[in-house]
Amino acid sequence: MKDRDEVLLVDLPVYGRPSRLLWRKHRWECKTPSCPVNTWTLNEPKIAPSRLALTDRAGRWVTRQIGFHGRSVNDVADELDCDWHTVNDAVQAYGDPLLDDPQRVGDVNALGLDETLFVRRGERHRKHWSTSIVDVRRGVLLDMIEGRDAAPSIRWLQQQPTLWLNGVEWGTLDLSGPYRLVFATMLPGAGQIADPFHLIRLTNQALDECRRRVQNETLGHRGHKDDPLYRCRRLLTKADERLDEKGREKLLGLLDAGDPRGEVRMAWHAKVVVREIYTHTDPVLAAEFVERLGHDLQDESCPIEIRRVGRTLLRWKDQIVNWHHAHVTNAPTEAMNNLIKRIKRVGFGFRKFAYYRVRALLCAAKPNWDLLPTITPR
Repeated sequence: MKDRDEVLLVDLPVYGRPSRLLWRKHRWECKTPSCPVNTWTLNEPKIAPSRLALTDRAGRWVTRQIGFHGRSVNDVADELDCDWHTVNDAVQAYGDPLLDDPQRVGDVNALGLDETLFVRRGERHRKHWSTSIVDVRRGVLLDMIEGRDAAPSIRWLQQQPTLWLNGVEWGTLDLSGPYRLVFATMLPGAGQIADPFHLIRLTNQALDECRRRVQNETLGHRGHKDDPLYRCRRLLTKADERLDEKGREKLLGLLDAGDPRGEVRMAWHAKVVVREIYTHTDPVLAAEFVERLGHDLQDESCPIEIRRVGRTLLRWKDQIVNWHHAHVTNAPTEAMNNLIKRIKRVGFGFRKFAYYRVRALLCAAKPNWDLLPTITPR
């Protein structure tokens, strides 16, 4: 029997990195004339995993380059002088087992949910969303699931151990009905916290809608650069404590000139008062304040946009007050979404959710990279 070794052990450095290996088979030939088997091959998984075109060492290297250093698949493929799919298949093969480490998730005290845009598909560029699940105490992305309605998030939580679910004391969310249903269904014992940023943004949006409506009703057109209400649009949404004497004088003068019925001025005062909810940390005072403010803003003298804010305050009163108990927000979740968007820009977008999920989790989920040498590709 003769060993005709056809394994191409190309181990020359490529820009100081391990090279790729595209052939990993030993070919064996038997010289006995009576042998019914003339030749056969033997796979060697220590050289390269099955169904992968990269060596084991190169596969681990590209996974670290893309996941830890944030490089694009195309950039790494160009450096190794191979196809995009060759590198991406290796990232999927090594990345999935690395992310399945149960120690990566750990115990979670406060859980955050938020959506981010995944892709636009079809002739009408229909939006497809994904949901980020984040440990807001540690600022770690736990997982990403397709869709932003309640059902996918509920299914993800159903797969978690009961002991893990019992450890979640708080759930942070924007003013989203589906995510509110997720926490109410799967974590009924956890307190829900409405993110302060989203409440303030909702109030600012109502103020801007009121300004634009009054602009059209008084002048009959959208805002022009010389119109008083258009000139004060930035000052209206600016925090009251950041307005200096000159800015406040300018704002009041423009409101006097462009707001004859005082609706925009009333909406601006409502915005300032809503911000006062978060100037103290007393939960009892906050509950009473939100209750009274919600009813006051629904008075008939208030603009219709501000009445809508009042209804929102009453509908989300418990979630707003819970911030004064836990003092956690959805800001880490928004930070993870920002990082995910950066990954999308590096990759020039994604079409397949599995690729999108692995790339995002490798960069934002803080996997234990010391386990990478022990990974067995699937």
